[in-house]
Amino acid sequence: MVINRIAADGYKNLEGVDISLDPKMNIICGENAQGKTNLIEAVWLCSGCRSFRGTRDKDFIGFTKDAAEVTMSFTDSFRQQEIKFAVKKGAVKDKLVTLNGVKLPLLSKLFGSFRCVVFTPEDLNLTKGAPDNRRSFIDLSIAQIKPSYVNALNKYNSVLSQRNALLKSLSMGYGDENTLDIWDEQLAKTGSYISVLRYTFCITLNNYTKQLYNSITNGKENLDLYYQSTIFDDLNGRTDYENDLFEEYLKKLKELTATDIKLGFTTAGVHRDDVGAYINGLSVREFGSQGQARSAALTMKLAHAKILKAENGEYPVMLLDDVLSELDPVRQQFILNNIDDMQVIITCCDSKFITDMHGGRVFKMKNGRVE
Repeated sequence: MVINRIAADGYKNLEGVDISLDPKMNIICGENAQGKTNLIEAVWLCSGCRSFRGTRDKDFIGFTKDAAEVTMSFTDSFRQQEIKFAVKKGAVKDKLVTLNGVKLPLLSKLFGSFRCVVFTPEDLNLTKGAPDNRRSFIDLSIAQIKPSYVNALNKYNSVLSQRNALLKSLSMGYGDENTLDIWDEQLAKTGSYISVLRYTFCITLNNYTKQLYNSITNGKENLDLYYQSTIFDDLNGRTDYENDLFEEYLKKLKELTATDIKLGFTTAGVHRDDVGAYINGLSVREFGSQGQARSAALTMKLAHAKILKAENGEYPVMLLDDVLSELDPVRQQFILNNIDDMQVIITCCDSKFITDMHGGRVFKMKNGRVE
């Protein structure tokens, strides 16, 4: 998958950006707050995903602008395609989104058409940070392979919200406890399905990360990833999410009913699960050094890209937003060696990353414009 052209105007501070990209290496240089990450974010939104910076739709539009427009043309294994989205001030909900000229109701409907992997400095804390970051990483990785997975996540979150609302009411002394059965069954049904897909994906992810981590440490350390369920003691070889796993999930919810009512929320389920990273048998989160944690995070992100290639037959576009400046030369080189087959967009402040570059294109950004 290769981006041919990206144009953006009015998106945050971007003005009149219209660039053709190299099919391999692209570097966007500039000082901080010049718009480099805004451009990366605009590309990321074309994948149909939410902003990795948490930007709300109304904030797409620059302070002094009346509208924001982004156009991106890309080529996949079959054809060239074009994505456009535009937002007008005062009519954010009426966002215009098109794929090859066909209007889509939501930006999220682009999901699955264009695939990319974004790597930010915050991702370097993937193995050390909060569990919800790892859950989000796993969920996005699965959804890029199986777009319908998003429906299961949305349904689970909706049911969870309803169940938690009832639990809160019960904890305050009102509401009907018998109606919990309705939410328990729906939560168990969807949660079992999500558990199976997450566990299965983590096995694949582990196979890739082990190999990559072995390479970055020259075989001195071993990295293992484990899916840690708050419902199931063991998911190995278990796939019957409609019967066996459903019953076990439901039983666990029933066992925790009294605790859940007392606390006013659901204490176990896929929304509380985690992915544990271990180096030579020790938890990276608890005992890993900063270097080990960063190396583990690197391999997880790179493994994500390689899995997408294996599943979809083509590499995604790799977006590296000011990551290289956070790494030592060994890890910088490790990344560059493992993205050689992909189209890459790198943002950086320091031009030293350009000196050893062979081929590709360099863009300089200042005040939201590409000079």
